[in-house]
Amino acid sequence: MMRNPEQTIGNMIDKQNTSLVGSVAEDGFPNVKAMGTPRKREGIKYFWYSTNTSSMRVAQFRENPKACIYVMDKRFFRGVQLIGTMEVLEDTESKEMLWLDGDTRFYPEGVTDPDYCVLKFTAHKGRYWAGSDSEDFEV
Repeated sequence: MMRNPEQTIGNMIDKQNTSLVGSVAEDGFPNVKAMGTPRKREGIKYFWYSTNTSSMRVAQFRENPKACIYVMDKRFFRGVQLIGTMEVLEDTESKEMLWLDGDTRFYPEGVTDPDYCVLKFTAHKGRYWAGSDSEDFEV
């Protein structure tokens, strides 16, 4: 059993450079995409990613907000899946919050680029595994 899931899982996520983000396609089947680590997180409840407004994933989240995030630490053979909902944010405050120098290579018009948006994930529950042990938890 994890003594402090927020600390254990949060530290693991911060040390990885990839997270898998899952959405539900129009036909009801899951879709998974590799993305970078979250640009921002609050505990293990809220995660923010930047992405292209025109992406297939954004269209899927607008249609169905059910989502998951999966992060794996190959070195220590452990991982976590968080299940929750994803919001597509296009307000100036959210976009400015995540903007980094160099983002113009993806969004040439800058922070106001219409093809730049923010995904906000809210976790409801999760499953953590390490080695051959696993446990479910509420967030």
